[in-house]
Amino acid sequence: MTTTPEGNATGSRVALVTGASGGIGRAVAERLAADGQSVVLLYGGGTRRAAEALAAVEKAAAGAGGGGRALALAADIADETEMATAFDRVERELGGIDVVVNTAGVMVLAPVAELDLADLDRMHRVNIRGTFVVSQLAARRLRAGGALVNFSTSVTRLQQPGYAAYAASKGAVEAMTLILARELRGRDVTVNTVAPGPTATPLFLDGKPQELVDHIAGLNPMQRLGTPADIADSVSFLAGPHGRWTNGQTLYVNGGAA
Repeated sequence: MTTTPEGNATGSRVALVTGASGGIGRAVAERLAADGQSVVLLYGGGTRRAAEALAAVEKAAAGAGGGGRALALAADIADETEMATAFDRVERELGGIDVVVNTAGVMVLAPVAELDLADLDRMHRVNIRGTFVVSQLAARRLRAGGALVNFSTSVTRLQQPGYAAYAASKGAVEAMTLILARELRGRDVTVNTVAPGPTATPLFLDGKPQELVDHIAGLNPMQRLGTPADIADSVSFLAGPHGRWTNGQTLYVNGGAA
């Protein structure tokens, strides 16, 4: 059953998407807007990209009949004060929050023996602490019928050299997310993790020669990389009325990669 937000003049569900100026985050925000939800795009920096994403989301909302609103906010997901302020503003302007999708993340690749510990700390702050801060606020604020979707990675079970620190940070995301699903017993709020495989985003493609990209794509039984739209389809399911019986799960969205 879809819960209608109280106090929201549009009558649509309200979704907050972190990392919404990036590849997957922007695709998710556009898809939820196309689904008829009001969407808040939360970004950490890069006002030009955020403005472009906001325009795209507004276009998607208009294509869905103009029922939902779009709003862009800047905040550091690992800063509990900034995030609480962002949640406060969304509740004040849109009446409440029904969906939180936490796509924001940092990936730095290096073998364990060579990784700069400053990079480890950065991934810990964004991927682990940031996810915890957002999840804590979602646990306190999501309305009945709501959904929290955090992001992991299929690399957690692929054991690829160079990915140890990143995979470890995302393994922590899976653990906290699946436990939170059990802690919210009786709240009618679903909590799940999406774990994409290799996806054609700037974060994935940056610094990789085309031969390596082609090789990685060829390892997949579908013979291609994923697209941000592929991942957004899965989030749309979890955030919408047809995903209410999927709870406390990690959904591997990777085209069948082992």
